[in-house]
Amino acid sequence: MDNKKHYDRKIVLEDGQEYYGYGFGFEEDRVLELVFNTSMAGYQEILSDPSYTCQAVVMTYPLIGNYGMAADDYETDRPSIGALIVREYNDRPSNFRSVESLGRVMELFHIPGIWGVDTRKLTRSIWDYGSRKALICDASLSREEALRNLAERDVPKDVVSLVSCREKKVVEAGQERHRIVVIDCGIKENILRSFKKRGVTSIVVPWNTSAQEIRTLQPEGIFISNGPGDPADVPETIQTVKKLIGSYPIFGICLGHQIISLAYGARIYKLKFGHRGGNHPVKDLTSGRIEITSQNHSYAVDEDSLKDTSLELTHVNLLDHTVEGVCCLADRVMSVQYHPESAPGPQDSGGLFDQFVGMLRVL
Repeated sequence: MDNKKHYDRKIVLEDGQEYYGYGFGFEEDRVLELVFNTSMAGYQEILSDPSYTCQAVVMTYPLIGNYGMAADDYETDRPSIGALIVREYNDRPSNFRSVESLGRVMELFHIPGIWGVDTRKLTRSIWDYGSRKALICDASLSREEALRNLAERDVPKDVVSLVSCREKKVVEAGQERHRIVVIDCGIKENILRSFKKRGVTSIVVPWNTSAQEIRTLQPEGIFISNGPGDPADVPETIQTVKKLIGSYPIFGICLGHQIISLAYGARIYKLKFGHRGGNHPVKDLTSGRIEITSQNHSYAVDEDSLKDTSLELTHVNLLDHTVEGVCCLADRVMSVQYHPESAPGPQDSGGLFDQFVGMLRVL
């Protein structure tokens, strides 16, 4: 008997591979970039991380949904992940902090999900052949029609504008010691919380705010946030950062790290399948310490291109030797590719916020 007839949803890859499963969350056909995440926990933070906009995320950990969704753990109030693909989905969470099931939240925010998929095989396919387009659709759709849909539709580009704030907002620190401007390319809430607990008030501005507008806010420093997609899609932000270099201490995380590197004249390239998960070892070349980091990105800085800039390499990924951090002491600029606010260590990388705050003028 053909077990496929019991399935109601499927994933179709560009090479014709089909992966069948059961739908949960919101039911809608979508063409997305297929990626995988190796985290063992934190699916709520992954679901609500704006950096996953227009991506279908395959979770390698087999059980998802078992601890539900907590009101205080969202990284944004507008989750925009493309889809979630899991092996086993639990719709009856057991957790005193849970206020809603994962599936219900996905319905509310129009996020499709598929469970029952052979996620080990699917992850291996991404590992072998790289991230690529995939169609999430009804199981009854023929392979031929699915492939036509894939050929005719592209994954959306220039998605930072979809997740950045629309207007300026201020996140006040209880006992303010510093005030910075945060360029929002799709920022995670825990980054703002990390600044707030250090006495830093964040003036959050849209991704395309000009350098002149930022100067009028009289910040002590500038932070460039994480966000989705290709950094080359935000030339306005790159130009803004280029004009601010040397005037203020500047700190960037993830996409912000790539934007800073491009502003200095370095090059960026796309990784085969990116880094996504909370278990990447990174060496801090200044101290010799090895940090366990959380990552979420498709692009990396070309190390050779740093030789033509005033940036120095500060951090290296021990798995594939990619660039994980740079700095320019003369300009008071620093950035890292990973997410220190995610705390997978859990305290390994928190000092990066302290290091940046130490560059700011004391009020």
